[in-house]
Amino acid sequence: MTDTLTFSSTSPRLGLPMLFSGQSQKETYVNEAHSLIDALAQCAIEGSASTPPGSPVNGTNWLVTSGATGDWSGQDGKIACYQSGNWLFAAPFDGLRIFDRSSHQFTHYSGGWQSAGAVSAPSGGTTIDTQARSALANLVSALQTAGILPAL
Repeated sequence: MTDTLTFSSTSPRLGLPMLFSGQSQKETYVNEAHSLIDALAQCAIEGSASTPPGSPVNGTNWLVTSGATGDWSGQDGKIACYQSGNWLFAAPFDGLRIFDRSSHQFTHYSGGWQSAGAVSAPSGGTTIDTQARSALANLVSALQTAGILPAL
């Protein structure tokens, strides 16, 4: 005979609220779960900040930086999701990837938020290979267009 499967109050990766038999107002929990999925699936943030924007637009996300204040107090490092006039917060987990609309760059979480730094164009040297420099410039440009490297 198999044991009965039991659940904690939230899902392990996304922290989605679970339903329980006999639970009242299940629609509240289901709506919260749908809102978090909506915010985190193909996640894009407007930028990083420690204070909430004055007039956030419904459906926008922000990466909360350290020293958060106001409605974001105590939510450092989380994704703040503005949904239906409320802030929902999603804790990051290894492998979470977001697109930052302000920098046009992807950032991922691996023990902390990480993104590629800027790359300088090649310069100097005693022998200048214009074809190699052109190839490197094209490679850097392609990585910037893909959102891997920040635009200069």
